[in-house]
Amino acid sequence: MTAPILIAGGGIGGLTLALSLHERGIPCLVLEAAAEVKQLGVGINTLPNAIRELTALGLLEELDEVAIRTRELRYLDRFGNRIWTEPRGLNAGHDAPQLSIHRGRMHGVLWRAALKRLGGDAVRTGMRLTGFTQDAKAVTARFADGTEIQGSALIGADGIHSMLRAALHPNDPGIRWNGIQMWRGAIEWPCYETGDVMFVAGDMKEKLVFYPIGGGSTPQTRLTNWVVCAQIGDPTRPPPRREDWARPGQLAEVLPHVQRFCVPGLDVEAMVRATSEFWEYPMCDRDPLPFWTQGRVTLLGDAAHAMYPTGSSGASQAIIDARLLARLLDELPVEAALTAYEAERLPATREIALSNRRGGPERVVDVVSERAPDGFTDLNAVIAHEELAAIARGYAKLAGMVR
Repeated sequence: MTAPILIAGGGIGGLTLALSLHERGIPCLVLEAAAEVKQLGVGINTLPNAIRELTALGLLEELDEVAIRTRELRYLDRFGNRIWTEPRGLNAGHDAPQLSIHRGRMHGVLWRAALKRLGGDAVRTGMRLTGFTQDAKAVTARFADGTEIQGSALIGADGIHSMLRAALHPNDPGIRWNGIQMWRGAIEWPCYETGDVMFVAGDMKEKLVFYPIGGGSTPQTRLTNWVVCAQIGDPTRPPPRREDWARPGQLAEVLPHVQRFCVPGLDVEAMVRATSEFWEYPMCDRDPLPFWTQGRVTLLGDAAHAMYPTGSSGASQAIIDARLLARLLDELPVEAALTAYEAERLPATREIALSNRRGGPERVVDVVSERAPDGFTDLNAVIAHEELAAIARGYAKLAGMVR
């Protein structure tokens, strides 16, 4: 019997890989460090190129039940003036929707599918990876409880704090913070316009991100995700401690930033005040790596290319990683497959991560804010349409949204 592919990490990328390998008849084990899987997090956006892949896995119907098909994206200044508007998903001519969804609910869909299709023995919790050895024929993974498991490959889908990344790159400088703090919450709230519009307002110094992520208890409400970002720290300093990554947010800290925004048709302050519990996170990424793969071991998703949450690329790129890797493992010997996977995905994700550091598509609000900090009455006097289009459409091509 062929030794299984070992997947360290049962997040969105790891589970997509497991489902994709199972689809091709390739045995695998999902080895999740957490003792219990909970529906954690807040909202994320998943782009059409990633939803197309999840649709191929037969997951669209269940995802649709807990998500919103985003119809339109807008970029605004902090006064609510429109800078750029574009259709999204099916409305933009893609063959798959863009889904805005609670991360925990999306993870739940993938987790249940993996349990059903692969079986409980192939999806294990409480398996914290501590090391590995490999030779020409196999790799052996070691876990904190003393367990050792042999496989034909070991895939590190273990997130931004990846143990496997640290093992492959002991001199990596680590997580980098850009000095921006994010406060993120979700609340059932009256529909903003048609209930399927997303917007980003402000600039990279203070920014508001708003989008519905699920149905509400009535047709007039939506589960609504909001994010407030503010430059509060020195980007040359170390990032906050790991235990400070998802702690309860304080209303007194976020309100001064919230009160700078005025969006017609939405009482932003009332929405934030009404959110009984929200969380704060530092905006962090990691430097692009020179390589991901060593023999029968490679990285995937945030372990490989953790990036700032701009442009809706994080989860989407992990899904694309997983689908390509599964196909290559079906077509090529293991080491050749991992090499080919890295050759295609490392340069692509490197460019996205570096673009996100510059603001990604959200740079349109930065440029306008720099030129018109007190707002504008005539956008054309501030910036040409062609310049805005070059930023927004250039990123869409970079992220793989344009074929």
